[in-house]
Amino acid sequence: MTAPTIKHPVPYYSQWESAGLVPDFVTGTRDAATDPLWMKSGADTPQEYAFWAPRMCGVACLRMALDFWGHPVPPSVPLVHELVEAGAYVREGDTVKGLIYQPFARHVTARWGIEARSVPDLPVSEIQQALDGGALVMLSVHKTIRTLDPTPAGKGGHLVLAVGATPDHVLVNNPSGFPTNASQQSAPVPWSDLGRFYAGRGIILEGGLRG
Repeated sequence: MTAPTIKHPVPYYSQWESAGLVPDFVTGTRDAATDPLWMKSGADTPQEYAFWAPRMCGVACLRMALDFWGHPVPPSVPLVHELVEAGAYVREGDTVKGLIYQPFARHVTARWGIEARSVPDLPVSEIQQALDGGALVMLSVHKTIRTLDPTPAGKGGHLVLAVGATPDHVLVNNPSGFPTNASQQSAPVPWSDLGRFYAGRGIILEGGLRG
């Protein structure tokens, strides 16, 4: 039996405010503090925004899910501060540990009524099952999934939001995807390639009825 095609119409949020400039921020040819839209992040200064933006893939995934299920979407920097308070990020000076799945999942469930489940062992076969049941899935992947790098340096370290699937591809909204190669919204990643980037863990989000 052929697997069904699933495509949840999830709005796209980049972890940077100017999604069109992501390639410049990622390659370092442009400082995030010069993002012309930095004030939309809710940061007090462009430097505060520039500190957090490269670390906010999980925040961007959460904002997409909130928008999809009809919740108000907080600006990114106040939201990351909220998650720091919840223990989902731990900041020590210029070092940040996170996203830490279990406190993140607890906070999301308590705060928005979205059932968030940390799944430290999430086989690829179960991703499609979750999507088919109406869930969205945050996946830990290597950042070079945006270009389907044939030899990524490792697995995990970056979060994308699985929003759909076909028999041949998982469809992801990638907070650090490039507009130049259509790797931002509903970007198709072949199932046969996913394992090269995927760390085998994630967070399943089930929001109930959209409202």
